[in-house]
Amino acid sequence: MKRQTLQNMAEVLAHKVSYNQRLFSANQDEIVQGLTTDIYFIRTRELLRHMGLDRTPVTAEVFAGRPGILAGVEEVKNLLTGLPVEVWAMPEGSEIEEKEVIMRITGAYDDFGIYETALLGMLASSSGWATAARRCREAAGDYPMISFGARHVHPAVAPVMERAAIIGGADGASCILGAKLAGQEPRGTVPHAVMLIVGDTVEVARVYQQTMPPEAPVIILVDTFKDEVEESLRLTEALGDKLQGIRLDTASERGGVTPGLVREVKARLRQAGYPQVKIFVSGGITPERITILITAGADAFGVGSYISGAAAIDMTMDIKEINGQPVAKRGRIPGLTDAPRLQRII
Repeated sequence: MKRQTLQNMAEVLAHKVSYNQRLFSANQDEIVQGLTTDIYFIRTRELLRHMGLDRTPVTAEVFAGRPGILAGVEEVKNLLTGLPVEVWAMPEGSEIEEKEVIMRITGAYDDFGIYETALLGMLASSSGWATAARRCREAAGDYPMISFGARHVHPAVAPVMERAAIIGGADGASCILGAKLAGQEPRGTVPHAVMLIVGDTVEVARVYQQTMPPEAPVIILVDTFKDEVEESLRLTEALGDKLQGIRLDTASERGGVTPGLVREVKARLRQAGYPQVKIFVSGGITPERITILITAGADAFGVGSYISGAAAIDMTMDIKEINGQPVAKRGRIPGLTDAPRLQRII
């Protein structure tokens, strides 16, 4: 079935939206229709059609503005699949260099030009998130590292971000849809809200251990009501060997999770006869803090804003051939760029 995309400026002007009956994010149909494109691509479509040049065969290349980890390729593939185009790209998770060509598209310009804005955005945002996750993975080494960043971004893109984090090296993600899009199940325990409502950490832990699925790890927050060491020891007394870990998420108003706190909790758990209880740390985690906290005795990490707030990697798409002939704007070299790592994906 032929795609229904915006055809001209008249359709743009005629399109109406209802501000009070919808979320402000674009849905899949709106992206495919072209409603998230920059207006100048619709003007281009109309001009080329008027001049009879819309079916001009071209080859366009996409290159990265800085080094990083490539992500977003599969989403671009899904966007372009079904169009009469050929697409080559580097695999997701690849380390990319500044100015390196990471994707090449061949076809009639009118068939894919309308999607330049969308595909560049998919690649830019996802690659930025994946790159930040890779920095955390490098700092964490073999220690578990989970992406907790969904609360810091718009819900429409939270799954995209979490999937990109996993591509970059996160072991998992808390966002349900993001984890599932990466072929995983979401990971996480419980928030402070349940502790505050119930009124006692140990009571929550008992019910958690009794009601959650057997495969759900028993990792309990210990910074809601009492000193973290005291709460950790109360949990070991109540749950014994059923307690697999405690989570430190101490508020910034109390200094956050410090190396000294981690060392103290670790030592007191060991002295109490529970050296196997892991210490999971979250809240303001960065690669630098991961390194420091591992030295102090932390066993796993939840990373939020460092990944979700990462800057996008600027992506640029240039036409490099028209009718098989090399072309380029001033400052760029005409013709196809040597890009041996590209693989045919469509």
